[in-house]
Amino acid sequence: MHIDLSGKVAIVTGAGRGIGKVIALALAKEGVTTVVTDINESNLGDVQKEFDHSGCKGSTYQCDVRNYAQIQEVVQHVLDEYGRIDILVNNAGVAGGAPVDILSEEVWDLNLDINLKGTFLMCKAVAPVMKKQGSGRIMNAASFAAIVPSYGSAAYASSKAGVEQFTRVLAGELGPWNITVNCYAPGMIPTDMNHFAELQEPQQQRLLDTLTLRRWGEKTDVANLICFLASDYAGYITGTMMDISGGKLATQIPRMAYEKAAAEGAYEF
Repeated sequence: MHIDLSGKVAIVTGAGRGIGKVIALALAKEGVTTVVTDINESNLGDVQKEFDHSGCKGSTYQCDVRNYAQIQEVVQHVLDEYGRIDILVNNAGVAGGAPVDILSEEVWDLNLDINLKGTFLMCKAVAPVMKKQGSGRIMNAASFAAIVPSYGSAAYASSKAGVEQFTRVLAGELGPWNITVNCYAPGMIPTDMNHFAELQEPQQQRLLDTLTLRRWGEKTDVANLICFLASDYAGYITGTMMDISGGKLATQIPRMAYEKAAAEGAYEF
């Protein structure tokens, strides 16, 4: 199987660093002209340097996904420069939180405004372009928290659960124009936002115990999924959430299998 995305044009939001940056670079290396947006302009210079160094096609724009006027400006720039938009990856997000009784309205609003409203505004701006083309691929960043939330994650989990349902509705609305809309739920993938890899060893082991594949995920795991969903191979997949969590829901107590494997000399804790 060879995924061919050459000639496509993509927008990836919040892609100045982290998973978004890896997604953007993966698409660019597959031949996609990739437009990267980020609220922090300082993050965009490194992305452009990597594009230039690798010979990839793309450009960068400072954009706050809460600001519809800025979004419209970026979309128009992309159309003026490249003539089309084939792929939209709504990666931009935040993850602040606290127990509900001490959760501030500011943190609640920030999660809902960026994670959910930002996704809505980007889709609102890009959908007419894709409808006119009669094709398109939209991928929205949900989270495993949308399936099983963690303590203190009311704001984040609510926003990501909203992304999942928004994705389903939008898929139904855009199906007649051959536009697919899916979301994806990363699990244990260390980033600057979740700091998994910086936790104390006992905390890390406790998290790894929840995984059927007892290891941290890689940012490239998500990027590979995005490349697949953007391709013609995924043309009959829409309105769903792809669980990319290392099997957090596969079995009730994943550690049991590793304890047995360790007893047989096949695994070492």
